[in-house]
Amino acid sequence: MREGEPLRVAIIGGGPAGLIAAFILAQHASVDLYEQGRNVGRKFLVAGDGGLNITNSAGGETLFEHYAPAYPMKAMLEAFGPAALREWLASIGVPTFVGTSGRVFPEQGIKPAEVLKAITEVLKSNGVRIHAEHHFVGFDEDAKPIIAYGDDRSTVHADAYLFALGGASWPKTGSTGEWSVAFRSIDVQVNEFQASNCGVMTHMPEGLLPHVGKPLKNIAVTSGAKTLRGELTITEYGLEGNAIYPIIPQVREQLAASGEALVSIDLKPDLSEERINEKLRDAAWKERLAVLNLDRPSVSLLKAFTAVDRYLDGRTLAHDVKNVIVPIHALRSIEEAISTVGGIAMDEMNENLSLKKQPHIFVAGEMLDWDAPTGGFLLQGAFSTGHWAAQRILERLGLSEQV
Repeated sequence: MREGEPLRVAIIGGGPAGLIAAFILAQHASVDLYEQGRNVGRKFLVAGDGGLNITNSAGGETLFEHYAPAYPMKAMLEAFGPAALREWLASIGVPTFVGTSGRVFPEQGIKPAEVLKAITEVLKSNGVRIHAEHHFVGFDEDAKPIIAYGDDRSTVHADAYLFALGGASWPKTGSTGEWSVAFRSIDVQVNEFQASNCGVMTHMPEGLLPHVGKPLKNIAVTSGAKTLRGELTITEYGLEGNAIYPIIPQVREQLAASGEALVSIDLKPDLSEERINEKLRDAAWKERLAVLNLDRPSVSLLKAFTAVDRYLDGRTLAHDVKNVIVPIHALRSIEEAISTVGGIAMDEMNENLSLKKQPHIFVAGEMLDWDAPTGGFLLQGAFSTGHWAAQRILERLGLSEQV
């Protein structure tokens, strides 16, 4: 760098973490953002299918408990949490509102593509240079990134580097995890990618097949000590939905230990077993399920996973309605998962999200081995880690105060 020129930061990866980092860094440094696709934010747009759940209104410990590991995610979420993200979005022309279950969305009428456009326009107005179709292919002998553009390859020279290349879910968006080979080549521990926030597979009983695609509403799912309320969808392979995604870590642990996991589904979480028995006491045998207002998919699930003689006997019906035990033999593949766990081990990172072995390299987003459920928590985590890394880069370069 020649005297008088601004310090330069190279960001590799144009997802949420890279985009928020570019905004922060551009206030004080010269920023180049390299994206392997034709446009930044492809996975961001896929996440917006059916409505862009951009964060969650949860705060304090209620927010932190959705993330693993708790440290250092807590510090990053405190520094740039849901309220700060919503404030930043509003400042660039994207007002938001709180929907059901605390989920936060852009105001009605604002499409995901418009949110992405607002972000990219503010980056460009702040001088960020976006280099599309530039692929990270490895490191040179000084652990500086090599970028390919067409048939040309060149080393990127900068004062600091921030990688935000994503995990390994939704590979059609370019998030393949192939970068792990290059990072292992510079002696960085990259944990194996595994599916998270995904469907679970069971040996589907014939009686459930007519209900494929139908929801199980207002139910509760338990795995180990964790219970989640929400909704599930019956699929041709098993179950998926917001009531199962948050307990995938517990399911994964059971599968690793014994090859099978058991989840318990409570079809009537608002009624105690005693109250159900009261309702059943005066009901005719054929009317007992109607008395509980169980819909056909719920009845079919109950029949499918209850022994025939036990179901016909009926004396344990109240207990069984609240404890439908479903055996799980596998998770859906990474290609179908909403997100992944795995990636660069947190032990490899300094507190400022630079690599201990290569402190000129910072990492943010799903490249790091952390986990969170759907409901806005995933995107929030990406934005929070990107914001944190950008602030720490500014501090390392001696450039500024908080932005």
